[in-house]
Amino acid sequence: MFLCCNTLSCRIKLEFICPIFVYSFTYICYPSEIETSLLVIVLDVNPMQRIVKQETKILSQCLDSTIVFANAHLMQSSNNELAIMSCHGHGARFLYPCENAIEIRQMDGQYEKFTMVERTVRQQLQQVINEISMDVPLNMESLISGALSMALCYIARLEREKVAGQKLHPRMLVITASNDSATQYMNYMNIFFTAQRMNVILDVCSLDQELTLLQQGCDITGGNYLKVPQLAGLLQYLLWVFLPDPSVRSKLVLPPPVKVDYRAACFCHQELIDIGYVCSICLSIFCKFSPICTTCHTVFKMPGPMPIKMKKKKKNVDIVH
Repeated sequence: MFLCCNTLSCRIKLEFICPIFVYSFTYICYPSEIETSLLVIVLDVNPMQRIVKQETKILSQCLDSTIVFANAHLMQSSNNELAIMSCHGHGARFLYPCENAIEIRQMDGQYEKFTMVERTVRQQLQQVINEISMDVPLNMESLISGALSMALCYIARLEREKVAGQKLHPRMLVITASNDSATQYMNYMNIFFTAQRMNVILDVCSLDQELTLLQQGCDITGGNYLKVPQLAGLLQYLLWVFLPDPSVRSKLVLPPPVKVDYRAACFCHQELIDIGYVCSICLSIFCKFSPICTTCHTVFKMPGPMPIKMKKKKKNVDIVH
């Protein structure tokens, strides 16, 4: 019996020998499904991030760790897919794959796809940085919600284009050092519940501060959230917490999940509140009462004074002995 297996098909050759004839049969068995793990990385390259302003080399170190992590994902399986995006205060852009990628020469001793990922990401990111105009005031808040929206559209397109027998397991990873952005609250909520419906897992790696809104997204979609204690060990944390497939994470010893703060952000001041007022028409949230909803312009009736109930007079009943 001869047995030969690979990732796409399994060939089994059986030979039956009898005194006169030798019968040979060859069976080619194809797997029922091709498992494909799609990883979309969103890298925040906003130069207004606090740790980037303090030391510009940190952005280069984060890029190096991200590229190694991305190649490690591709190395796990030949069927795995990868996409890398960058975002800043002015927009978001795909770094890999790129439609107008420059032709790259192969390097000896390195896997061709690893070289393609590294060279393409570095070249495209250099163009992104050069296009950021320093004359225009930079936005302190990175457009992470816009990048995640583009990532979901990309995942939806691959879902439509997948071949018969292919099963796609998509997930997104955000690497950022920006502060929590309450101004993007509605965008985040739409993204989180859309990702939940599409079975897309959201992971977040925070390099500086706790991110309340993104914690909610990780909890809603079933992803991991981690605030890196030391930037020097960023690559180790990426490989430890975010590289394993979500199906095997429950069997690993990972950092305990954080306590998620589910407070909502008001639409008037973009601040997280404990108690507020909700519009019954568009569900907008406000920290103070307003007779007119600033979102849908619905006019509410002002509560009138409470009616005073007249006390009933007690009747005097004469007791007869």
